[in-house]
Amino acid sequence: MVARAVPVQAGSTSSAMAVPHGPASVSTARRRLRSDLGDRSIPDAVIDDAVLILSELLSNSCRHARPLPADDPDAADEPGDDAEIGTVLVSWRMRADGLLTLEVTDGGATTRPVPASPSVTAHGGRGLSIVGKLAKDWGVRHAPGQVTVWADLPAFEQVAGGRERRSA
Repeated sequence: MVARAVPVQAGSTSSAMAVPHGPASVSTARRRLRSDLGDRSIPDAVIDDAVLILSELLSNSCRHARPLPADDPDAADEPGDDAEIGTVLVSWRMRADGLLTLEVTDGGATTRPVPASPSVTAHGGRGLSIVGKLAKDWGVRHAPGQVTVWADLPAFEQVAGGRERRSA
């Protein structure tokens, strides 16, 4: 199993997928997000930012957190499937207020996700700082057995007077 769709409410402007807990899932999620947002006529610049944010959130999840608990009986379709790896839930939704919300839900880690202050020569540690610069807001929600890191960004460009422009 590379990824599996997660049902969302009919007529919803949401999309969700469960991906294996590992770095190969990042490219799968990026492709699906890019395609989905492109189908919704979201401007390319917003799509690029959304893809980068999702990449950072999912990469952090795969690097620092545990997969979701395997309490879902449908988590594995067959023996030998990715059930041993575990999954991460990736979702995005268009809100009525024009914000695009991106979420990555995993089994949590021993530390809370916070932006780092890496040295100039460090090979990593800039992901949440990048998310903080690109997103209007971001945060962390805790629930039993899981942690969700989310980010909101305006789905359409703002023009003078506070109106939204829907085409790029």
